[in-house]
Formats: sequence, structure tokens, C-alpha cells
Amino acid sequence: MLRVTLEQWRVFRSVVQFGGFNQAAQGIHKSQSSIHNAVGKIESTLNVKLFAIEGRKTVLTEAGTLMLRRANFLLNEAAKLEIVGQTLGQGTESHLRIAVDEMFPHAILYQVLESVSAQYPMLQIELVESVLSGASELIKNADVDIAISPVALIDGFSEQLCQIDFMAVANPEHALHAFNRDLSEQDLKSHRQVVVRDSALLNKSDAGWLGANQRWTVSHLRTSIDMICNGLGFAWLPSSAIEQQLASGQLLPLPLRNNSRRSMQLHLIFKDGDSLGPAARAFLGELRYRCQSLQVS
Repeated sequence: MLRVTLEQWRVFRSVVQFGGFNQAAQGIHKSQSSIHNAVGKIESTLNVKLFAIEGRKTVLTEAGTLMLRRANFLLNEAAKLEIVGQTLGQGTESHLRIAVDEMFPHAILYQVLESVSAQYPMLQIELVESVLSGASELIKNADVDIAISPVALIDGFSEQLCQIDFMAVANPEHALHAFNRDLSEQDLKSHRQVVVRDSALLNKSDAGWLGANQRWTVSHLRTSIDMICNGLGFAWLPSSAIEQQLASGQLLPLPLRNNSRRSMQLHLIFKDGDSLGPAARAFLGELRYRCQSLQVS
């Protein structure tokens, strides 16, 4: 059994926070005697001196400074424990696992996660970044609770979420920009294309509008963007992912004669809506709201 109560530690901390015994009594609405008794109980129980008087000031001793650090940790953890209990009592899940295709705009994703985290501060979020059919595979294997995927779910819930626009781009110094004319698909085939590998382990699919005979395959969208910025090829990239590179002139759209812009539909998918907890439903609601600004086909 603990010999010092949480309330006594709270009183001790309040003496430090308010700058003295009298001030603490007023600050936490207790009598001065109860404040002195609580601190005195700690000192006598633990055989330690917490405060010293210097002139008219009450200051921490060296031992008191150390004890305050430990008391702060203890009281903060106790407060967190209460929040956890309240969350569990409300039926709120403690973990939320989400798979998101890398083409989904990060700015919107971060806004959604921040909003949900503010509503459920004790929620642990596991974010898995995937490519093409990787997210739907994670849902099928029950490795995540919710997914944003270009592949719709047949045996579960699928909802059209947003449309992602792509453009073919290359570094301004790339040979494709030296033609000084509109480009055909045949022109592209003679130059290296960088594509992103499907992250699924089984049933991989091809996308990225493969057409070049020379091809480099990478695992992440960010790697593809870096390679194209460094002049190592061309690629079809999500417009939202390369806004800064386009604005700075690191990348230029290729002047294609036909189909200069293409798009891909993203779906919101999950297995069973009834099994989703309050935090998951809050994520879904916030995600739908934020995606209203994106075009839905």
C-alpha cells in the first residue's frame, strides 16, 4: 500500500505552482492547515525535507526538486489512467489501424488524423502506407480496420471517396523536353519510366500507365518523385504530390499530344461497419468531410 496519497502529492505540487503555502491554500480552495498537514505528512513518512525558507520565500530543497519531478510524472500518469478508464467505459477502441494509398493527398490525411486525435487523445493510431492493391489486401487479411485504396472491396463496404489526377512529368533538362513539340506515346517509349511497385504480396496489379520499354520500379512514391526531379526518367505522378516541385520548376509537365492528364478513383473500404468503434467512425466522418473539396467521379 502506498504511504503517500495522490492527493498529498497534488497538494505538494500546488505549493510549488502557486509559490507558497498560503497561495496554494487559496489556489486549490483548501485551508492553510490542510496544506501544511499534507506536506508534513509526506516529509515525515518519507523522512525527507521538501521545502526550506529563504527570507520570505518558500523554496524547494534539492531533495524536493527531485521529488517534484517524480510527483509530476505520477500525477500526469494518474490523469492519463483516468482518461483511459473513461474511454474504455464509453466503448471507445484503444487502437485504430489505417491503410492509406500513397497517392492520397497527405495534407488532407494529416488534418483528419489531427482532428481524430484531438477527440480521442489516448487513441493509438497505426498508419500503413500502401500502393495499388496493397491496402485492399490488408483489409482482406484483417490487418487494418479501414483503408483508402484504388481497389474496391467485393466482400465488404466500398465507397467512392475521391478522384486523384495524374500528370506525366520530367525534369526541365530531360531529353523529352528538348523536342519542343507535342509528344506521342511512341516518344515516351524510348525513354526511361519510373513506376511504383504494388505493395500487395499476392494478386499484384499494374498501374502507372506502363508503356516505356525502359523501366525502373521503386517501392515508394517519394522515391519516384526524387528520381524524376534528378532527371533520371519520366513518370505519371499525382498532381497533389508534386505541387511544390511544379511551382519551383523542378518538374515540368510533358506536352503530350493526347491524354496529358489521367485520373484514378480512390475508395474508402472496410469489412464490417458495425464492428467499428467511435474513434473509427469519427475518422470516417472527418475523412468524408475533408474529401468534399476533391473531385469525385
